[in-house]
Amino acid sequence: MKNILKIAAILSLAVLTACGGGGGGSRGGAGYVGGTVPQLGDTAPHVWTSGHPYNHEVHGVDVSRYQGGVDWNRARQAGISFAFIKATEGGDHADPMFRTYWEQTRAAGIPRSGYHFYYFCRSGAEQAAWYIANVPRERGALPPVVDLEWVHTSRTCRYKPSQAEIHREVGIFMSVLQQYYGQRPVVYTTVDFYREANLRALPAEYWLRSVADHPRRTYPGQRWTFWQYTGTGTAPGFGGNVDLNAFAGNRRQWQQWVNSRVVR
Repeated sequence: MKNILKIAAILSLAVLTACGGGGGGSRGGAGYVGGTVPQLGDTAPHVWTSGHPYNHEVHGVDVSRYQGGVDWNRARQAGISFAFIKATEGGDHADPMFRTYWEQTRAAGIPRSGYHFYYFCRSGAEQAAWYIANVPRERGALPPVVDLEWVHTSRTCRYKPSQAEIHREVGIFMSVLQQYYGQRPVVYTTVDFYREANLRALPAEYWLRSVADHPRRTYPGQRWTFWQYTGTGTAPGFGGNVDLNAFAGNRRQWQQWVNSRVVR
């Protein structure tokens, strides 16, 4: 993207989508003045016909071991406001960088959560137990996240369950984590999985991937809290590309969401 957010810039007014769940359901303008705003870029620019991600005030990243070393203090100083860190996958895989990133983001003062990549060849209960075994129940952490998407190239599991099975097993996974962490998990998903699995019927708060247009266009009518708008972004503190995300509301709404959803 050619437009780069500047430190202490005044952002043009934009209509924001309503926050899913705790954003209060109100709409806010992105007329932010002062403070620290992330200097973000995208190596694969798009034409955003239904709303530009940089009109949103609050941005964050999602990371896994592929990001390597990260200067989280620099990222925080540049305005990165949250991080989703890959923690687990299936019932037996843990990301080798999770613990490092978990401790580093805490030290840098960046609100963060661990996300689980859901595996359709394991039960929801098994995967919930694996997540709990690897992700601390820590005061101040954001709610857990479950990543739901098809993996057509998987070498170990190409099983494609029915909508009913997906809803049942994911529901079990989410209920177990909600009971343990005190917060219902946020659901990350992609356009194709959302449609084919009928996720609209799943009671959840959403983090939506939409790299070609605004979620209001790609997920019409769906309320959301987080928007992953690029997988080829750049941000201070990162040596290579990183996924970039926007929060649906303004900074006041973000603080309200954090205060109401952190693990206590």
